Amino acid sequence: MLRDKLKITSWAGPIPIGIAFGSAGLLIFLWLMEEVAEQEYQHLDQALLVALRDPVDPDRPLGPDWLVTSMTDLTALGGYTVLTLIVLFACACLFVLRQRLSVAILLGSVLSGIVASTLIKMLFDRARPDVVPHLVTALSPSFPSGHAMLSATTYLTVGAIVAQAARQKRLRFIIIFFSVLVTLLVGCSRVYLGVHYPTDVFAGWAAGTAWASFWWIADRSLRGRTDA
Repeated sequence: MLRDKLKITSWAGPIPIGIAFGSAGLLIFLWLMEEVAEQEYQHLDQALLVALRDPVDPDRPLGPDWLVTSMTDLTALGGYTVLTLIVLFACACLFVLRQRLSVAILLGSVLSGIVASTLIKMLFDRARPDVVPHLVTALSPSFPSGHAMLSATTYLTVGAIVAQAARQKRLRFIIIFFSVLVTLLVGCSRVYLGVHYPTDVFAGWAAGTAWASFWWIADRSLRGRTDA
């Protein structure tokens, strides 16, 4: 009886937190989708992009040359190539550790996130920003930012799975902190490089957070049943 009570207590905390994050992310995404459709923040979006460029030469972003290089490197962390390598590496490690449920959750989260991001882009079909020159190539529709959404989905899911295996609270905090940090940096790089409006990125963060949260809830729920 005592063991069952402790088990119930251990599962009672994280899942409501995941539901809260997932619900908040979904609500923010739906709100941004409505606002962008009505072009409520179009002028602000454009003003922020212009503010990040040299007033005399829009081809030149603010900041030193190394910042442009750094932002280009950071944006690659949200691209398909890097994310694929990270997912494959994480799945290989989890498979060796016999964490097959986590492998399934990670693959399900990322692959379904790719499908969802692609479908939303096609349905919404927002044009890319044209107020400043693009510093990297971007061809797909703009809303939501695929880099922001998929980096949030991937890094937060991987971070949550790895963090739950860590015994020390400090280590769990560090893992989650850097997962969030990389996600934020990837999104910011898209705006800095002129290929996304800020609302695209915020929507991508919100959708990716919701997606990762709901898959993490599924992981915790299924793990609780298998441990029962």
